[in-house]
Amino acid sequence: MKILLTAINAKYIHSSLAIRYLYKNCADLDCDMKMLEVSINNHLIDIANQIFDEQPDILAVSCYIWNIELVKQLLPLVHRLLPQCRIICGGPEVSYETKAFMQEFPMVDFVVRGEGEEAFRALIEMLLAGKNGAEININGVAKRSVDNSIDEGVAVTVADLDSIAFPYDEADVENLKDKIIYYESSRGCPYACKYCLSCATRGVRYRSLDKVFAELKFFIDHDVRQVKFVDRTFNADKEHYLPILKFIAAQDCRTNFHFEIVAHHIDEEIKEILKTMPKGRIQFEIGIQSTNLQTLGQISRANPWQEMTENIKSIMAYGNIHLHVDLIIGLPYEDLTSFAKSFNDVYLLQADMLQVGFLKLLKGAAMNDLTQEHGYVYMPQAPYQVISNKYMDYKTMRFLQIFVDLVEMYYNAGRFRRTVTYLIGLYAQNAYQFFADFTTYWRQHNLHLAPHAPKNLYKFLADFIAANDTFSDKTVIYDILKFDALTSDGGKFRPEFLPWREVAKQAADDFYKSEQAQKYIKDYQFKSWRDLKKKFALEIFDYDMIEALQGNIKKRQNIMLFAYEDDKISYQQIQKGDIAL
Repeated sequence: MKILLTAINAKYIHSSLAIRYLYKNCADLDCDMKMLEVSINNHLIDIANQIFDEQPDILAVSCYIWNIELVKQLLPLVHRLLPQCRIICGGPEVSYETKAFMQEFPMVDFVVRGEGEEAFRALIEMLLAGKNGAEININGVAKRSVDNSIDEGVAVTVADLDSIAFPYDEADVENLKDKIIYYESSRGCPYACKYCLSCATRGVRYRSLDKVFAELKFFIDHDVRQVKFVDRTFNADKEHYLPILKFIAAQDCRTNFHFEIVAHHIDEEIKEILKTMPKGRIQFEIGIQSTNLQTLGQISRANPWQEMTENIKSIMAYGNIHLHVDLIIGLPYEDLTSFAKSFNDVYLLQADMLQVGFLKLLKGAAMNDLTQEHGYVYMPQAPYQVISNKYMDYKTMRFLQIFVDLVEMYYNAGRFRRTVTYLIGLYAQNAYQFFADFTTYWRQHNLHLAPHAPKNLYKFLADFIAANDTFSDKTVIYDILKFDALTSDGGKFRPEFLPWREVAKQAADDFYKSEQAQKYIKDYQFKSWRDLKKKFALEIFDYDMIEALQGNIKKRQNIMLFAYEDDKISYQQIQKGDIAL
């Protein structure tokens, strides 16, 4: 019997943990089982063709919020191409409202509800034994009975995480070398935030630390680029997560580990470990969602703000940990004024990324019980994003959609970070108002309809600066924007409207040929002018950029040297007398 496990990922760089779990936990069964991974960017017919080419007897499809609409198109097509193929679906999108799903898609024979490792294996064992749907009775598996009625069963969990086989092997890490690898050391969450699916299950289950250490060592030994933990709250239990952090800190590797944590579970002992963590070894994502106390109470979320703020600022001060913080638009009681305050509160933390998303009314989440009370209107199809409520109409939501895009392009992408930080300073640190004014300008000029190539983004920001009376001294702003351009994208974008002032050719020649260059460039050896132009840039600034980046504006003409090597960009100021202006 040939079985095809199929995952449709959100992006090419993603990988599916779910189908690897199923595959490894069925490895000893007497069948021909394969995995197929594609992305939602693949054409429907191309995905169907790949399935057809495999000629499976059983097709198992993993269903999530990002792929369910494509899956709904795929299932009838596959059934036409392979009418004898049995279809099994699983995942969060079909673990709830299962009966309605199976009624809408009669070609689906079974749905595995909840955590599928044990239930899926049991189902495959019975199918291999020649059992039909009516004869199969497995916890966690919805089926069709003899009269074609649907027995939903119940969603299940796996009690012992150690019983689940490690989902990766040598071939996997080789095939996934350019992709994100997902891993989990726990399931469940101690919290019950109403917008999250974790509110549907109680308690946290952990994988044994000896297994976790061995599995993380496997990733490290294979030089995996990034391992993203999918634990809902990685730092829920100190006895579990502190040893993992100590283990990771002690390794000699380039592997980066990503964790979702809560900021108020970081004590002094944890801080001591974080201080000594090798730079780039870990990154944290912290969900704040809102700073409105009434909102937080309604969604059953505790945010001890002072403790969170102190811990986040401590982490940022260490300078070795990349930090994301999250906000959600559309929560109860959060109107535009409240969101503006939440945004400004979180901006002032100065995290590496400020990720803003829109509330989604997920199947199985407790937020669905609050739709009438708060007047929620949301998309009828996945991702079920809220489009209005009592506190924000759709016009406001639409405005904030563009607002979020600008935060992503002009803050999170990092390309304009110094310029935007300086401009927000001129707005008296009112980051919301800066981005709101930029959003208004953006809409007035229909820039949301224009191509957003990097060179265009420079022009859009420069034009906004020119049109904004808040910015009186624009010369220093353009110097900072020029600095951003030279320290982003390998320095390859040189917008012609900026005040470029390269060092005179003779002065540059003298500098590179003299011993002075060795003061600034480690292991410097002159090879060719072409090589120099590719790796270095000398630029004259009217303002002291080192001081300006610290918030001190000093008009002092100076020269800066920018070095480009691999993915790294460095810069330094040339001392007076070492090169002629």
